[in-house]
Amino acid sequence: MKKQLIIMLTIGAYLMASCANHTHDHDHSHEGHNHATEHHDHHDHSSHNHDHSAHGHDHSAQEHAHNHENGISLKPGEVKEIGLTTETATPAPFTSVIKCTGNVIGATGDVMTIVAPQSGTVHYNRAWVDGSAVSAGTALFTISSRNVGSGDAAERARISYETARAAYKRAQKLVGDNIISDKEFEATRESYEQARLAYEAVGGNNKSGSEARASKAGYITRLWVGEGDYVEAGAPLATVAQNKRLQLRADVPQRYYNELPSITSANFVTSYDDQVYELAQMNGKLLSYGRNAGETSYFVPVTFDFDNRAAIVPGSSVDVYLLGKTRNDVISIPMKSLTEEQGLFFVYRRLCENDFEKVEVKLGANNGSRVEILSGVKPGDKIVVDGVYRVRLAGASNALPPAHNHNH
Repeated sequence: MKKQLIIMLTIGAYLMASCANHTHDHDHSHEGHNHATEHHDHHDHSSHNHDHSAHGHDHSAQEHAHNHENGISLKPGEVKEIGLTTETATPAPFTSVIKCTGNVIGATGDVMTIVAPQSGTVHYNRAWVDGSAVSAGTALFTISSRNVGSGDAAERARISYETARAAYKRAQKLVGDNIISDKEFEATRESYEQARLAYEAVGGNNKSGSEARASKAGYITRLWVGEGDYVEAGAPLATVAQNKRLQLRADVPQRYYNELPSITSANFVTSYDDQVYELAQMNGKLLSYGRNAGETSYFVPVTFDFDNRAAIVPGSSVDVYLLGKTRNDVISIPMKSLTEEQGLFFVYRRLCENDFEKVEVKLGANNGSRVEILSGVKPGDKIVVDGVYRVRLAGASNALPPAHNHNH
């Protein structure tokens, strides 16, 4: 009996121990599962950190690209080699501008027209061309009336002159002998003088015909006839201008009519040298502006005169920049600082000794030499003036940024 009790107690203890071990193993397994889950959550967080790092890398790359998007670098010493210069943008007075077209013409009293002294055929005394210089008294053309339907006017004038001269000499003797009255003698003398003037007008002793001469020195600006042309007496043969004083006639669109009273001066550019001429530097002054346009014209004329200090050719077509009211605190730069690409305008701003930046700008009015900048340039910016082309080439050569190693 005692032996059976000991066996039963031993079996009970074994069962209890087995149960406790099972419960402990189950709880431990559950805790391990939670820990694994917890570890899994930590792994997700790590993955999230990795994504954030990748995102941060993209941001850095974008920032790097932005910093070098328009950057241009020249080699050391290249700035001096190409003669690069800059201008510091500074607000300053700037005049409003009306751009139009126009012509340069000879000033009143500075232009003469050579006309034919008689009817006949034109013969050039030299191979005259537009722009030829002539001296006062130079014979430009000879007009001959030989072999024309109305007969040789020079020969008729010679005959009349010889007849009148002979009558005059005879009258001189007769009036001295009191054979004719003083009144008759004066009539004979008057006829002789008229015949002499007519004879000299058609060339006198010049057998080839009468000569057309320049009354003043100047330059031929237009030839109206060609060699061998037939002309009537008084017909224009050539125009000669002294070119000391010229006129600028601007044709202004009617929409600017209300702004014309504010016009003070003008600049213009010729088609043959692209140089900007400033009337303010050529003793220019405003003569008048039209009060209305013609019935068939959409333009109003504005006229200036000025000293011809640069051998400007009368008759030239020009681009005109009419200068009006002055505005203060305007940022402007030289026209040659600009570059254009597909309708957009750019300048190059100096960042340091050899580094530059390409900047898009919005343009306002220009006066032919300078242009108003509405946006893109601020006071203090150093803008490239000379050497723009070389900086532009340098920008084109490194337009593609170098590759970067982004291995992590």
